[in-house]
Amino acid sequence: MKFTEFLQSKASKEPHYLLIGNPVSHSVSPLMHNTALNYYQIDATYHGIQLELQELSSLVSHFNNPAFLGANITIPYKMEMLAIVDELTPTANAIGAVNTIIKKDDNLIGHNTDAYGFIQPLLELDTEEIDTDRAIIFGTGGATKAIVYALNDFGFEEVYLVSREPNRFSQRSAFYCSYDNWFDYADEASLIINATPLGMYPNVETSPVEDNDIDLLSGKICYDIVYNPVETKFIRQAKQAQGITIGGLDMLIHQGAESFLKWTGKHFPVGLIKMKLDEHFSI
Repeated sequence: MKFTEFLQSKASKEPHYLLIGNPVSHSVSPLMHNTALNYYQIDATYHGIQLELQELSSLVSHFNNPAFLGANITIPYKMEMLAIVDELTPTANAIGAVNTIIKKDDNLIGHNTDAYGFIQPLLELDTEEIDTDRAIIFGTGGATKAIVYALNDFGFEEVYLVSREPNRFSQRSAFYCSYDNWFDYADEASLIINATPLGMYPNVETSPVEDNDIDLLSGKICYDIVYNPVETKFIRQAKQAQGITIGGLDMLIHQGAESFLKWTGKHFPVGLIKMKLDEHFSI
């Protein structure tokens, strides 16, 4: 739903949480959060809102609406929210991006649950077998900031960010390389991550890795934060190369669960949510 349409709707006057981004139509966050709200019989709904950049000031005004209870932030507004919230949690401040807004006593608190959501699926692996010498991340967006933070905290010694314009960026505790030479750093990497939109529906046949380079994924943990489709081209490439794969749906569920906990004090009914997601993606 477009933001202007939402403001004119009855839903904007009733208790609600928002997913704010552009685009948002592909997101299953409303499905997850509304399932959880219904499970606990909480009188509120969760809506995905497509926001245009020029509508940011109107959004800030809407945050003062008593019916607004909190929000998730996605591409491309995670860094814009840093200047909009009243305060930042230490995690959001360290990462430099906001993906969750918590409303408390009319104050807007900017938090980030992406780092928590990202690391949980890795913790479910046998962590003693994870070589923490080097990780490679394709992409330099808001989610990448959280991933770098999580990997540094996990103990990775080197994190390389692959960018089409590596000289434009500067981030502590990360190195930069280009798509033309990332493979020079692949041998010593144990973890390779797609943090770009490549492979996301509807452009499902795209990947940051060229088909003739998939041997570089052999034996690596290959993690795609894209979750729609559930199995991206990057994940298919990794499976073909005998890599260990982690899909984006796991990260989405964990970061969503942490947001929901911050808002409501209640835990995601994960089993029920996974069943709903399985039904959604099997259609």
